[in-house]
Amino acid sequence: MASLRLAPIVRAKASASRTSYTSVRRAHDLTVLSQPTASTPTRPIIKYGPPTGGRSAVSGHTVTVFGCTGFLGRYLVHKLAKVGTQVIVPYRDEDEKRHLKVMGDLGQIVPLEWDARNPDQIHECLRYSDTVYNLVGRDWETRNFSYNDVNVKTASLIAQVAAEANVPRMIHVSHLNASPNSPSELYRTKYAGERAVREAFPEATIVRPGPLFGGEDWLLNAAAQWPILFKLNHGQTKILPVHVLDVAEALSLMLTAPVTSVASTFALPGPAVHTYQSILELISAMTLKPTSTALTVPKPLAKLFATLVNRGLWWPTVSPDEIERRYIDDAGAQLLAESNEQGPSGWASANQSSAQTGVDGEPVKSWGQLAMTPDHIEEHAIKYVRRYRSAANFDIPVELGHYKPQKQYHVLP
Repeated sequence: MASLRLAPIVRAKASASRTSYTSVRRAHDLTVLSQPTASTPTRPIIKYGPPTGGRSAVSGHTVTVFGCTGFLGRYLVHKLAKVGTQVIVPYRDEDEKRHLKVMGDLGQIVPLEWDARNPDQIHECLRYSDTVYNLVGRDWETRNFSYNDVNVKTASLIAQVAAEANVPRMIHVSHLNASPNSPSELYRTKYAGERAVREAFPEATIVRPGPLFGGEDWLLNAAAQWPILFKLNHGQTKILPVHVLDVAEALSLMLTAPVTSVASTFALPGPAVHTYQSILELISAMTLKPTSTALTVPKPLAKLFATLVNRGLWWPTVSPDEIERRYIDDAGAQLLAESNEQGPSGWASANQSSAQTGVDGEPVKSWGQLAMTPDHIEEHAIKYVRRYRSAANFDIPVELGHYKPQKQYHVLP
């Protein structure tokens, strides 16, 4: 009987000590990114939902991701939507955006059709957004879009429309090797696109990632399927491959870190220098197959073949500019190789970050300012190339040698 009389008291103490997940709105949940103008009112960002965040919460941000149907775009949309951000996903083909719809809660993924040459459709895609990401890019030219059309004119038009619509933030993704003096037209137009974006949107954030690897990449998969491309330059071209999930995480962090990222240029290379030959050896080790013995094709012959193939076929294969890029080392790769630095912090040290400057001459930031450590390609390669193994050794395990220390809690300003 005594236990029955004490039961209500015990239940009351237990309920008092239990953590409450009821949403409580406080002053820091209200953020104003832009000042009101005569034509555009203030658009506050108000967070609500479970205080732990998550898919069913609402971060208060509305973001437009141009280029969301590409390799990097799908991972960025996933990173943004899973924390409750409403994401506008502009698309050109109806089937290209279907896989994005399930990445967020009901109503969080909003697909809108757009044309890269139509400013009215671009304005419709970003008119309610507080941040615009531009991930539009192509590694090859088509009959409808040249490198200049995609990397310069489209980027400039998006920046101009965003500035006219008083969008507070813009983040433009370029390339690690963007340079006005590069022998590659792609890299020259990438730099020209940075210049055009900054002229139209002076506070834009420029991001220069290195070669991306991941599930749908054209690095590990290409090395496994077309090793002859990696034999160009005798396989000695130096690259800094970076995981696509790390770059997507960095882009999502910039959304809530305006002090760190506004009007800044970020170089996001991989943590270690690789050559095309070392990539082929990695593929051989992971697939348990011998290293390719394909011959090294001379550069003039390879460019001639690429030119003829591009004129004869309408679908993308290999372009002459891609052959040119196979002979260009990634920016900063030589410094990193000479310093023999083993730390996985990318360009964290001063001598490496000085290898590049921003489009306006500002110092280039990197992983260190984002409190991130990129992963090595060896840690993830098996997940993406296991399918190239034979049935006899498909399940043989792989031992990894890299150790990643536990990350300390840190909030970016």
